[in-house]
Amino acid sequence: MVAPAQDKKWQGKFEQLDYLLPTPNEYRTGSGAPGPRYWQQRADYFIEAELNDDNQTLTGKETITYFNNSPETLTYLWLQLDQNILAKDNLTAKTAVTQVRDSSDTKTLAEELNLTDFDGGHKILSVTDAQGRPMPHTINYTMMRVDLPAPLKSGEKFVLHVAWTYKIGDRMIDRQRSGLEYFPDDGNYVYTIAQWFPRMCVFDDVNGWQNKQFLGRGEFALPFGNYRVRITLPADHIVAATGTLQNAEQVLSKTELERLERAKTTFDKPVFIVTQAEAMQKEKSRSREKKTWEFAAENVRDFAFAASRKFIWDAMAVKIGDKTPLAMSFYPKEGNPLWERESTRAVKNTLEVYSRMTIDYPYPVAISVHAASIGMEYPMICFNFGRPNKDGTYSETTRMRMIGVIVHEVGHNFFPMIINNDERQWTWMDEGINSFVQLLTELERYPEINWTRGKPENLVDYMKGDKSLQRPLMTNSEQVIEFGAEQYQKAATALYILRETVMGKELFDRAFKEYATRWAFKHPMPADFFRTMEDASAVDLDWFWRGWFYTTDHVDISVDEVKWYRLRTDRPAPEKSISARKTRVAGDEGNKDFTSGPQPLTVLPSDEQAYGEFRNRLDDKAILNRLQNKNIYEVKLSNRGGLVMPVIIEWTYRDGTKEIERIPAEIWRTNENEVTKVFVKEKEVARVLIDPHKETADINEGDNVFPRRPTESRFDQFKKNSN
Repeated sequence: MVAPAQDKKWQGKFEQLDYLLPTPNEYRTGSGAPGPRYWQQRADYFIEAELNDDNQTLTGKETITYFNNSPETLTYLWLQLDQNILAKDNLTAKTAVTQVRDSSDTKTLAEELNLTDFDGGHKILSVTDAQGRPMPHTINYTMMRVDLPAPLKSGEKFVLHVAWTYKIGDRMIDRQRSGLEYFPDDGNYVYTIAQWFPRMCVFDDVNGWQNKQFLGRGEFALPFGNYRVRITLPADHIVAATGTLQNAEQVLSKTELERLERAKTTFDKPVFIVTQAEAMQKEKSRSREKKTWEFAAENVRDFAFAASRKFIWDAMAVKIGDKTPLAMSFYPKEGNPLWERESTRAVKNTLEVYSRMTIDYPYPVAISVHAASIGMEYPMICFNFGRPNKDGTYSETTRMRMIGVIVHEVGHNFFPMIINNDERQWTWMDEGINSFVQLLTELERYPEINWTRGKPENLVDYMKGDKSLQRPLMTNSEQVIEFGAEQYQKAATALYILRETVMGKELFDRAFKEYATRWAFKHPMPADFFRTMEDASAVDLDWFWRGWFYTTDHVDISVDEVKWYRLRTDRPAPEKSISARKTRVAGDEGNKDFTSGPQPLTVLPSDEQAYGEFRNRLDDKAILNRLQNKNIYEVKLSNRGGLVMPVIIEWTYRDGTKEIERIPAEIWRTNENEVTKVFVKEKEVARVLIDPHKETADINEGDNVFPRRPTESRFDQFKKNSN
C-alpha cells in the first residue's frame, strides 16, 4: 500500500534541526566533537569463571573497579544482569504479545508460551565491598542497583565483588545471543558465551544511568575498561575469547604453539593451529582434567568467549598500519569445507576496508566463531551462521550469506565496540552505520556476488509499504516493528545515498573518517554524528537527517510536464509596457509528448525601466544569438512522496545520445511540493527520465519518465484482477 500524496502545505523540510537536537555544551560541542570537559566512566574487571560441561552451568566471581570520572557524586551503581531475560517471570515474557494460532508447530508454541520450564537467570551469590562486607542490592528484572556505603565523589574509585552462577541456555530453544548448541551425532557442545557476567551500566552526560531494561532486541550500552579473565573448563576444550591469550604455553600443545607463532607472520593464507582431523579426534575424548585459559584485554567495552572440544582453529596476520593483528576462525567440522575457505579471509577483508574508512584496527585479534543461526558481535570476537549441508555441499546463497554475516559482525568491532554508541536507545547508529560499511566492503572485496542490502533499489518495497507499520529511524528499538528493514537496511541505504548521490565520495569519506576519529573509544550520540558530518564537509544536511531519520516519508519524484520551446524567428509587434508582458505566458496549452514540435518563444527588447539606476546595458542581440536554434525545455516536477531528494535527470536525445544532469536537493527549498526548471539544450530531446540508475529509492518508476510509457487500460486491469 502506498501512502496518499503529501499535504501540499509547507512543512519546513529545509529548516535547521536545532530545536530537535540537544543544545551544545562543554561536553559535546556544536561541531559534533567531544567538548573540552567531555568525560566518561571506566570499569575494570578481574573475572574468574568455570564452565561445567557435565551440567552446562557457568559459575563466576568478579572484582569490578569503578572509576567515577563524572562531575557528579554517586550514591549507588547500576549493573546489568542480562541473563535474567531467561529468568522465571522475566519482563520480556510478561510483555510479549501472543495469540492462539491453530495448527501451530510445537517449537513455535513452546517459545511463545514458555513451555520449556527453563530458568537461566543470573543467581547472585554475593555482592561485597573490597573488605568483603555485604552490600545492599536490589534486582529489578535485568538491572541490579548496588547501594554504596559512602558517596562516591568525582575523581574517586570504588571496588566491589560479585559472585554468581546460571544455567547455560540452549539457543535452539530460547534463540538467545548467548548459550550452547548440542551436537547429538557426537554428544558434544559448542558454547558461545556472552552477557555472562554482571556488567556496569553506562553513566553519561546525556542520560545519567542508562538502565533501560533488556527486553531482547535493544542491545547494550557499556563503559570501556581493562579486563583480566580466567576461564576454567575441561582440558580438551579450545577457547576463543576477547583479548590476548596470556598463558598459551600452559594450555596449548607444543605443536599448536608453534603453529600459532607461525600464523603471526603469515599474511597470504590461514595457518591451522588445530586441524579438522585433530578436532575430530578430540570429539571422542572426555577429559576429566581441567585447564584455565587466561586472557587480557585493554580498553574494551565487553568480554565474550566460545569453547568446545570440536573446534578447528586457523589464523593469519593482517597488515593494518604499523600493527599486524591476527584474523582467526574457530569452527566445528560441521562448518567445513566452507569455513576453512572463507571465514578468516573475510575477517581480513573486513579489517582492511573498515580501517581505511574509519581508524586503524587497534586490537591484537579479530575472531569469527561458527555457531548455528546467529550473527552477534563482541569486542574482538563474533558468532556467525553459515552451515553447509551434511555432505559438505553448499549453495552460492549459503556462501554469500555466510560471508555477509562475518563481514557485518567483524565490522561491529568498529561500530559500536570502538565508536561506542548507545545500542539500547539508538540501534541505527551501530546496525545501520555498520551495514553501510559492510556493503562497501562486500562490493569492493566480493564484486562477483550480487549484494543487495543497502542499495537504494532494494529498499523500494519497504518504502512503499504500510506506513502504519513503519517508524522513523530515531525510534527506540523496542518500539520498531520492521526492525531489519528500518534499523539496518533503511539506515544503510540512507548513508549509501548520502555518499554516492548527495555529498559525493570524497566529501563523505573525509567527514565519516572525522566522525570515527573524534569518537573512537568514546560514547557518541546521534547529534554528534549529524553535526560532525556537516562540520567536516560544509554540506548542510539538516534536510537529509530530517527526512530520512525523523519521518517515514518516501521518495516519489514525478515528471509532471515538459514544455519544449524555440526562439521564434519572426518579429512580433513590440509591446510597450512591462505589465502587458507579464500577463503573457508562453505555451500555456502544454504538451503530452514532443510530437507537436516546439512552441514559439517570444523574447522582447529589454525595457529601460528594468535597468533601474544602472547606466550600462546588456547586448540584447548577443543574448538572443546564444539562444538561436537552441531547444528550451521547461520541466515541471512534483514531490509526491514527501522526502526531498536531489533530482537526477537523464536526457535522451533524438540522435540516441544521453546526458546525466544532477540537481541538488536545495531545488525544493522554497517549494517542497512542486518546482519548475528551464534547461537549454543543443539537441532535441526524445525522453526525460528521473533517477535512471535507481539511486534514490524512488518508489514509482512510472511517473519518472516523460513522455509517459503506455499504460494498460482499465479493462485490461479488470481482466487481470478477475483472473
